[in-house]
Order: sequence, then C-alpha cells, then structure tokens
Amino acid sequence: MMTKPISRLRLMLLPLVAVFALANIGAPQRYVLDSSASNVSAKVPFFGLASKTARFPRMQGAVTIVPGAPERALIDVTFDATAIEAPDSVTLARLRGDKFFWVEKYPTIRFLGRSIKLSSATRGTVSGELTARGVTRPATLAVTFDADPLARAGQPVSFTGTTTIDRRAYGMKSYQLIVGNEVDIILKARMLPK
Repeated sequence: MMTKPISRLRLMLLPLVAVFALANIGAPQRYVLDSSASNVSAKVPFFGLASKTARFPRMQGAVTIVPGAPERALIDVTFDATAIEAPDSVTLARLRGDKFFWVEKYPTIRFLGRSIKLSSATRGTVSGELTARGVTRPATLAVTFDADPLARAGQPVSFTGTTTIDRRAYGMKSYQLIVGNEVDIILKARMLPK
C-alpha cells in the first residue's frame, strides 16, 4: 500500500533533483593552449639498450572544463608533425618519412579528449582518441595539473599528460629489430583562459 505514495513522491521530487544537479554545474571554463610553453615528446626503446626521444614543439589547441561535470570536458590538441625534432639527422629523416610519421602526407597529429575523470583535485585521466598517419585509435592520458583547474577559473593552468601507444597500431611497423614498439608520450601544456 505504501508503494504508490512513495512512487508519486519520487516523481514529484525528480524535477527538484534535476534543478539541484544543474545548479552544481558551473559555466564552462574555456582555455587555449599557450604554444610557447607547450610541447610533446615521444620516447621509444632503441636496440633494447637505450632510447631515443623525438619532440613536437609546435602545437595548438583548446580545452573546455565544465565545473561539476568533468565528463563533459573537451581537450582538442593538434601537433605539427612537420616540425618534429630528433636527436640526429638520420633519425629525423626516418621519422619524417613514409615508414613513420610520413609528414608529407600527414602533416598533423591530433589528440581529442572527450572526458576527464578526476581522482583528486589535480589528478585524473582523459579519455579520447589519438590520430596519427590518418589512423584514429582510443587513447587515455594520465594527467596531473599544477593546481586544481576547477578552482582557478580565469587563471592559467598547466598540466602534464602521459600515455603509451603501440606504434604498429598506427601503421609504423618498420625497423622492429632496432626500434621498440611501445612509445611513451608526454604532453606538457599550459592553458590560458579564453
């Protein structure tokens, strides 16, 4: 007998719950990446004894964070693959060529993060996709902010994101006896309020 009044009460309370939930979602905080203080590096094992690191110093992008709804965050970053830097000219020529990034045909690399899951005020994961050489694969960045981005509205915020990919998933299958398959990627970015 008590089921019907409880069900009616729940139905009456649903709009109030929705209003309170929306009240906790603040206005989106929009940022642009400070390209002069942002870069990406990719480190790969070399001969199983050492490693080589390439850098992508030129990038652009935007970040939107929604207070109270981090799952609605958006991180859209594009790297200029043609500006890749490597420790020596032979490595640089190979990385720019068709066996690796093939920058003539695919001049950009893009990470599109579609949500942030925070484990603390300054740490979490960003889920999204990485596109390189025209291939898009799911990717998750472990991120660390220099300060709570939700508490610093209107102020610059920096973050570091790390992930590991298998280069073969992006069509980079050459030199497997020399170059390792797992690539450690580090994205360092400074966000300026828009």
